Amino acid sequence: MALARKPLPADGPTDCDFAQLHARNAGGGTAVDIEGAARRGPFRPEVWRNARQRHASRLAVHYFRAVDVVAVVAITVLTAWANEPRSLLDAEVSRVLPFAIGAVTVLGLFRSIGLYRFIRGQSTALHLASVAAIVTLSALVAILLGWLVQGAQVDLTALLIWGGLIMITLYGLHLGWSEWVQRWRHSGALTPNVVIVGATRHAERLIREALKRRDLNILGVFDDRLARSPDSVAGVPVLGGADALLTHRMTPYVDRIVVAIDPKAQARVRELTARLQTLPNEVTLLVDPHSEDERNAALEKLAAAPLASLDGPIDADRRAFNKRLQDLVIGSIALIVLAPVIALVALAIRLDSPGPVLFRQRRHGFNQEEIVVWKFRSMRHEAADATASRQVTADDDRITRVGRFIRGTSLDELPQILNVLMGEMSLVGPRPHAIGMKTGQIESARLVAEYAHRHRIKPGMTGWAAINGSRGPLHTAADVRRRVQLDIDYVERQTLWMDLWIMAVTVPVLLGDRSAIR
Repeated sequence: MALARKPLPADGPTDCDFAQLHARNAGGGTAVDIEGAARRGPFRPEVWRNARQRHASRLAVHYFRAVDVVAVVAITVLTAWANEPRSLLDAEVSRVLPFAIGAVTVLGLFRSIGLYRFIRGQSTALHLASVAAIVTLSALVAILLGWLVQGAQVDLTALLIWGGLIMITLYGLHLGWSEWVQRWRHSGALTPNVVIVGATRHAERLIREALKRRDLNILGVFDDRLARSPDSVAGVPVLGGADALLTHRMTPYVDRIVVAIDPKAQARVRELTARLQTLPNEVTLLVDPHSEDERNAALEKLAAAPLASLDGPIDADRRAFNKRLQDLVIGSIALIVLAPVIALVALAIRLDSPGPVLFRQRRHGFNQEEIVVWKFRSMRHEAADATASRQVTADDDRITRVGRFIRGTSLDELPQILNVLMGEMSLVGPRPHAIGMKTGQIESARLVAEYAHRHRIKPGMTGWAAINGSRGPLHTAADVRRRVQLDIDYVERQTLWMDLWIMAVTVPVLLGDRSAIR
């Protein structure tokens, strides 16, 4: 079962009685009682988390390491300061160097030997023994260096105190990290959710092996040859044709789609993968194994739900962590700075027209998750359009006087800072569109095959499309295509510096864009 990874992402047809699954797990971790088809299969995750929530758990290792770094640096500085009769700035390099090198050794070894991987099946005792060994080795390095640069004047007591404090602190922290990750694994929060396309013998073999291992949740099977398909495969329900997966409510909860079709049927494989390319989920082609070792190796790849890697060049997980940190820091500052503006806008809306100050709308988020986006109300309350079935036009009679001003200046978007801080949105990203939004009489998502590629990243308050003139309603298929292309460009090019540039130019660009209908 060699696995050929094909990163395929987007949109598409069926609901089944999986609607209860989407009875949204607002707490991000409580077990949800799911009825119907989702309950019939043998794989019943204790915790239903969508892709965004599960990805946040994967990124936890970056927070773990950040706390470790702060703790080691703080202990090192305090110990060196206590050991120095004068100011640290005036201290001799030879007296400070052993502490600094010891700290660098600890942090470098923690990362290089993979102590932040928290490998599945590894005991907590073994992990803590590794922590103790690394700290002991680092303390010996610091003592040896101190002896080399200071000779008999080296303060062994201070270096031993430093090593002891580092040992106690990191031991306690990693005991907590390990228990935290173990709880996630036990609850299923880190167990991959998979759907299979193809009710074949390959699929049945995979399901039976997965049932033995219990480290993979196979939520359902989809097959475009329903006339020949059974109601279930090895107890896992067949939920519809391949096209049904494109718009199924299950999609935001799926980590990977496995195409379990004989690769010799090349035409059928090409045709299916072409259709699945419109989804934001990763797609894997399952190749039938020739031995038990190959089968286990393939299942290991499918079941591997490692926490994000800290090694190597900047990857998608590290980029997502940096982006989340950026959102939390800048978003918190923006909320404080803009609080008076938010209060004034809320008061103006209240005085201008009857109705609530805020307007809620269901929109697509990361991986097609349904999120509730907050905005200041800019339309008359009785004319509010939660599905954007009628897009805004020039001189739209539904918009209030204050509403016209706050839409033109994008002040109506300010409450979305709360969506950003909650992790449902980002400061920069593709703008979230209302679910069911129409361009003319056709749902916008159906006008461009690659539409859902824009859901491979969290939606944003501003974005590449917005500062390049594509903002507001989409009245034609050409408008949709241009928006989607700009969004995909951003998804593929996103960096911290690009985000900072977009935020910097957003206000002058939007205020200077008088032609856009808002």
